[in-house]
Order: sequence, then C-alpha cells, then structure tokens
Amino acid sequence: MTAETSAEAGSQKSPVREPVLQAKGLVKRYGMVTAIASGDLELYPGEILAVIGDNGAGKTSLIKALCGAIIPDSGEILLDGKQVHFKNPMDARRAGIETVYQSLAVAPGLDIADNLFLGREVRKPGVLGSVFRMLDRKRMKDEASRHMSELGIATLQNIGQAVESLSGGQRQGVAVARSAAFGSKVMILDEPTAALGVKESNRVLQLIRDVRDRGLPVILISHNMPHVFDIADRIHIQRLGRRAAVITPQSHTMSDAVAIMTGATEAPPPVA
Repeated sequence: MTAETSAEAGSQKSPVREPVLQAKGLVKRYGMVTAIASGDLELYPGEILAVIGDNGAGKTSLIKALCGAIIPDSGEILLDGKQVHFKNPMDARRAGIETVYQSLAVAPGLDIADNLFLGREVRKPGVLGSVFRMLDRKRMKDEASRHMSELGIATLQNIGQAVESLSGGQRQGVAVARSAAFGSKVMILDEPTAALGVKESNRVLQLIRDVRDRGLPVILISHNMPHVFDIADRIHIQRLGRRAAVITPQSHTMSDAVAIMTGATEAPPPVA
C-alpha cells in the first residue's frame, strides 16, 4: 500500500465530525460588565457536554444565548452548520432546542400529561378543536405515557396525578421527558440534580444517559463535579467570560478541572 493510498484510507476511517450546535465568538455586555467576552462552544452528535465554571464565569449567559433567553451583541450561533438568530426562547424551541431550567418551569397544580404538553396542547380534530377549542386529553395522556415509558420512568403509576404530588426526582423526570419529547436537536439542562438526594440524582443522571442514547445530544450545566465526571463525554470549562479549555474525564482529573477553572494551572488545548 502506497503512502497516498494509506492516507486516503485513513481519511475514510476518521470522518470530520460536524457540530450539531456551535457558538463562535459570542459577546454579551451589560453596560460596563462583560458577561461573555468570547463565547465559543461545540456540541457534537450523540454526546453529553458538561459546562462548568466558577460563579461569574459566564456559563449561564453563554447557555442563555444558545437557547434564546438573551441576544448576544455579536458572534454567531450555528445549528446543523447554518447560522441562526434566536430572538426569544420560543424561536429556539421551534428550532429543536429544549431547555430544562433549575426551577423546572412545571405547573404544580396540573397533571403530568398537561405539563408535558404545556404550551403545546393538542386540540381535538375537526370543529370541536378549531371552533370550540376543546383539548384532546386522551391523546395527550396516551402520548405522555409513551414518552415517560420510553425514558424508563416506571415509578409514575397515574399519568393524571398532579405534579405537586411528585417527589423532586419525579418532577425532574417530567421536565426531562417534556424536553426529550419535543427537543429534536439539542437538550440543555441547568443544574438538574440540585437539591435532590443521592438516589433521585442517580435516577436523573440515568435519564440524561437515556436521552443521549436515544440520539439527542445534551448540554449539562452543573457545579457537581462527581456527577460531571461520571456522565460527561467532554467537559467545557468557562473562565472569565470565555472558554478556558475542553477536557475529558479520561484525560484529566477533577483536581485538574478545578485548577483550570480557578486559573491555578495553564489550560490545555481544546479536545475535539
């Protein structure tokens, strides 16, 4: 085999991965305060990308820009290689980016099915739906049961029970199931295990793996380093409004990550 043939074979074995979601040089200022100095991020198909950083590092602002909650002053956001401009979170949701915030944004007084279809209620076909605006509750409950079952959430026996009667982990499961049901491109999770016990945290982490394994790439924002190193494929470290490094749990330890976060050690080149 010639060197030229070998090079061609190598290129066929290692195709270049294209990011599903990408941020390039995002900048966001609030007066004299710079929240994002140079926001860069790549999320690849079939991965869990953890975003970590100290308080004030700009990770929340970066994620808010990606999901349409804030509009960056400059820079680019690309989805499947095409530039997008999100004016609000609904634009991002329509593009297939779903976000689960730390507050969950569930309606405690409504049941599980109603929460899954919150803002996307299904109306009955024909005149009953178009004129009388009647909801197709049977269809919503059937689809809600299917989505919850697909994620392996078997602890919920009654899809019609109120969310306020659920445990913290079960509520998180409802929020994750809602995002998995409607997120066609990306899921973003903000501190999903905050205020949860060990057992419920482990269940939520497994839910995130299940979502990833179903083909939906996930961005996970977390301060919990053991959880990050347990679940993430790559770890994006944010510092002083910009990306300091991208590492993996295999290449670095938790102590290494903390040192990079705080500036105690020089950041390595980003891991693709």
